[in-house]
Amino acid sequence: MPDEPFWKTKSFEELSPDEWESLCDGCGRCCLNKLEDWDTGEIYWTNLACELFNCETCRCKDYKNRFKKVSDCIELTPQTVRDLGWLPPTCGYRLAGEGKDLHWWHPLVSGSTETVHEAGISVKGRAIPGDNVDPDDYEKHLVDWPMEDVVK
Repeated sequence: MPDEPFWKTKSFEELSPDEWESLCDGCGRCCLNKLEDWDTGEIYWTNLACELFNCETCRCKDYKNRFKKVSDCIELTPQTVRDLGWLPPTCGYRLAGEGKDLHWWHPLVSGSTETVHEAGISVKGRAIPGDNVDPDDYEKHLVDWPMEDVVK
């Protein structure tokens, strides 16, 4: 019987920094601006990307310094992953935290960073820079992403 992958055998706290980072599938959804209905708590997705997000590569332009440059950038840690209800249901962090297996397109499963894009899960080519969009206009940019439920 082959060895189980690390995300099935280790807790978040047991993961090495490289293992932790590799749980990201590169979809880019966490780097999009979201709207929350203050009355219901529902989260609505936009196609508006963070100012540091490269919409074609689905990568941060300055990952190392992102917290210094973007005041509301949220660091994904074991605790924040457990607490953030808006992480996409396809998110590798969320799946691993819930004890579920990663999807076939995840680079750790497929062996390729391109499968998340080929599967249509990423925001590649569908997100736009949001840094010049007035927050009052965010509602004009609401979208539904594949496999996305409205999170409450």
